[in-house]
Amino acid sequence: MTVRPPARHELDAIEIASRDEIAALQLARLKWSLRHAWDNVPHYRRKFEAAGVHPDDLRSLADIAKFPFTAKDDLRQTYPFGMFAVPREQVVRIHASSGTTGKPTVVGYTQADINNWSALVARSIRASGGRPGHIVHIAYGYGLFTGGLGAHYGAEKMGCTVIPMSGGQTERQVQLIQDFRPDVIMVTPSYMLAIADEFVRQGIDPRSSSLSIGIHGAEPWTDAMRREIETRMAMDAVDIYGLSEVLGPGVANECIETKDGPTIWEDHFYPEIIDPATGAVLPEGEFGELVFTTLTKQALPVVRYRTRDLTRLLPGTARSMRRFARITGRSDDMLIVRGVNLFPSQIEELILKDDRLSPHYVLELRRDGRLDALTVVVELRPDLAASGAADAAAAELGRHIKSMIGITVDCVVAPTGKVERSIGKAKRVIDLRPRS
Repeated sequence: MTVRPPARHELDAIEIASRDEIAALQLARLKWSLRHAWDNVPHYRRKFEAAGVHPDDLRSLADIAKFPFTAKDDLRQTYPFGMFAVPREQVVRIHASSGTTGKPTVVGYTQADINNWSALVARSIRASGGRPGHIVHIAYGYGLFTGGLGAHYGAEKMGCTVIPMSGGQTERQVQLIQDFRPDVIMVTPSYMLAIADEFVRQGIDPRSSSLSIGIHGAEPWTDAMRREIETRMAMDAVDIYGLSEVLGPGVANECIETKDGPTIWEDHFYPEIIDPATGAVLPEGEFGELVFTTLTKQALPVVRYRTRDLTRLLPGTARSMRRFARITGRSDDMLIVRGVNLFPSQIEELILKDDRLSPHYVLELRRDGRLDALTVVVELRPDLAASGAADAAAAELGRHIKSMIGITVDCVVAPTGKVERSIGKAKRVIDLRPRS
């Protein structure tokens, strides 16, 4: 893994600007964005008026705390196009969430929004070590999901050769990687490991592939999973962050030279950390929920959007812009089992510490009488299938979870293929409790 970080002259000027310059740009753009939302989105005007605030009340960056939050429900209440701040005829593309928990959240882009998005993904690829002329294999899903097309346009903007593979057809993924010899792959981290498994199934050493950079996002992942990917694939694995409501992939990205958390592209997004229970803004460095206000979006400006992602803001390192620590989970995916709070990422860390276990796992919630019960289903590594190691590994994982997290769970170490592979965001929790 000898990927060269970009030289200073290759960066956008704002990436290495002073904090005062960044803050001044953010304030000017924040004033524009609030006024744009007020003037053109009736839903925002009503929310601002109900909170007793007006765009003119923003005189400093700290004043953003006076304004109300935006959440997924706001987009669902105004479905499909009620949050658009430009005439629908000026919207050149629409994306949407899957809508598995209700109506989908619909987002739109003007041509200027698409241009900005492409430039930010290109900046993210460069931060990851990508260069013009590299071949980029895209295994994010295309369609209404923002991942595939967001990565695609950014890679083209960067001057790369794009392989628009999309997700699925894992056997063919390996064939094209072997045939086309890409330098970069953009894919969810869980599906990257499924691709690595397919290399092994075909009798190919994953470390022998041409891939030198993996740009992984769309789901929370741990440093342990990073080490797993880097070891198995002999490549650098970096984190790209984004969400449809704010833009798509390219809101933030790790820098290859530090790999210390995604750098937020603060010339386009203003971040805050809040207490997820009270909504109070927390000082930089404290742990809480990540909130974003867009600074340049035309079609769908968002004001103080609650991402539900849990992290903390950190000073810049490789760039002047601030970073955030690796996402540990979401405020809405915390499990409470017999009075104990836990996140899937905590269990993932313990799984990946055991060399006998694979990174493919799922948490099954059931009702045991009046109490909730949790079963951890994880696969044994393929090379240990005949070793009889499953029972011992299950018992040891259960002891570690009890010791480190404080809850008794059932652990099942299953053979290879038991846990369903995801070609998009991994589904880590299956709730089998009866609906009341």
